[in-house]
Amino acid sequence: MRYADPSANRDLLGNRTLLFIFICAFALVTLLQQILYGRNYIKRYFEFYEGPFEYNSTRCLELRHEILEVKVLSMVKQSELFDRWKSLQMCRWAMNISEANQFKSTLSRCCNAPSFLFTTQKNTPLGTKLKYEVDTSGIYHINQEIFRMFPKDMPYYRSQFKKCAVVGNGGILKNSRCGREINSADFVFRCNLPPISEKYTMDVGVKTDVVTVNPSIITERFHKLEKWRRPFYRVLQVYENASVLLPAFYNTRNTDVSIRVKYVLDDFESPQAVYYFHPQYLVNVSRYWLSLGVRAKRISTGLILATAALELCEEVHLFGFWAFPMNPSGLYITHHYYDNVKPRPGFHAMPSEIFNFLHLHSRGILRVHTGACNCC
Repeated sequence: MRYADPSANRDLLGNRTLLFIFICAFALVTLLQQILYGRNYIKRYFEFYEGPFEYNSTRCLELRHEILEVKVLSMVKQSELFDRWKSLQMCRWAMNISEANQFKSTLSRCCNAPSFLFTTQKNTPLGTKLKYEVDTSGIYHINQEIFRMFPKDMPYYRSQFKKCAVVGNGGILKNSRCGREINSADFVFRCNLPPISEKYTMDVGVKTDVVTVNPSIITERFHKLEKWRRPFYRVLQVYENASVLLPAFYNTRNTDVSIRVKYVLDDFESPQAVYYFHPQYLVNVSRYWLSLGVRAKRISTGLILATAALELCEEVHLFGFWAFPMNPSGLYITHHYYDNVKPRPGFHAMPSEIFNFLHLHSRGILRVHTGACNCC
């Protein structure tokens, strides 16, 4: 009769334990290598934990240079640009007054928003043969009726407002909690009748001083205002006394429907002002950004408003401007904060526009907000 060695099971158990410990140790070492040498997360964490760095600190100068050394978007992978942008968030943003003034001086020479952003009686006298922005062969004769619709002069002047917010509609705004910071601005621009109902106010705020309306919205949603007009009027009332801004002279199709907006608000005795972009201003702004590499059939409304804000405001903050399917942390986001409807491909050059904004942020000319806000 054979007897089993009672120590055999103990040896087997000991070997399994040693193997388990070895596997755990190997996994731990691999994880530490990934953390310490791969993406350097621990270093970044402790840098952030120490608190935001000052704008002109050595580290921040290096981080800003990492953004500015990318001259064109195609120079780096999207993920690399995101990493550089995330690292820059460790730095407090501050306006570089000399850089900002120099940039604003350039805009004054090329575009001059305080004189030509809107079509006015001063810059477009009665009898003017006004050229359209894109239908260059088209001419609109400024008659008495349309002339009376124009303001006598621009209602805003250079650097009139201390702090302005230009609010885009990007999905980057969702869950940002930036509403209070947007509302705290002295002047707020919004693009293309975005929703600001209670569902969204935590992220996007409610204050609105100027809201643009793309005539295609009026055509598609409100039947060119040729039928019932009250639904359109009710939408505009959401923005309270905000001025309404339209590209009436972008092309010949836009003119009649844009003019009807003025008639609607007058019929309902609304105090909201209606303004029309001056077509030459839009031409000049497009040419300027083309010189900086923004090649598109048409620049976005957001870029036009941001350009104007840089002349009308001392300090400009951009919210909701992001043209990528993922946020800087690599998480997928919707195209807009309120839906995921994609734009017509090839019409705008949104990544190029955002790339230029990141450069302006790094130069201290304006501030781009892409993370959660902690305001007031």
